[in-house]
Amino acid sequence: MLDFLFNQNLLPFNLSFMALILLSMAETIGYYIGMRPSTFIKRISPAWLRESPLLQVKFSKVLIFVFLLITFSFAGYFLQLLFFATQRQLAPWYYLIFPALIIAIFFTVFMIHCLDQVIKPKFSANRINLLGRLATVSSGNARPGFSAQARVRDEFGQLHYVQVEPEFGELEFQSQIILIRFKKSHYIAKKISVSNHLFNPELHL
Repeated sequence: MLDFLFNQNLLPFNLSFMALILLSMAETIGYYIGMRPSTFIKRISPAWLRESPLLQVKFSKVLIFVFLLITFSFAGYFLQLLFFATQRQLAPWYYLIFPALIIAIFFTVFMIHCLDQVIKPKFSANRINLLGRLATVSSGNARPGFSAQARVRDEFGQLHYVQVEPEFGELEFQSQIILIRFKKSHYIAKKISVSNHLFNPELHL
């Protein structure tokens, strides 16, 4: 067992697995004592990372890092298993770390997308009226019957993330839209042409 844990060719994947266990323990203990590591990480994270479209999800962002650690570890173990089955020895870790990382990123993004589509957004009882507000599609593409996430600011400048659908056609990722109607759990939105004067900076000089 110790030979497996301290094997040099498995070390990056073992460290990833150990980091997963330590993070899970710290989050569990921190939840009860009010000192979760994820809260501290959010405070020190740069704004560009917190506002990245990839991280605008409807579940805890810690799960993204957990998914990455899990898939990186198991991708590394799987690649080493394949190499051992053919060569009867483990491959040097620096040969497999980049393929394992690419596989981990791919499956992490895939799982993020699946969970973000399945989990329903939370709406508070005192829902803020965002009708008529300009928004930007921040996650995926929307079409009738399939919503996507969009970010919009209220009259106080507070940023909100809402689910939007078009009446017809498709709302592409990063497209500019206007919220025209609220329907049960999402907004009906209309795409604004890029030639619209609202988005022409020369007219505001």
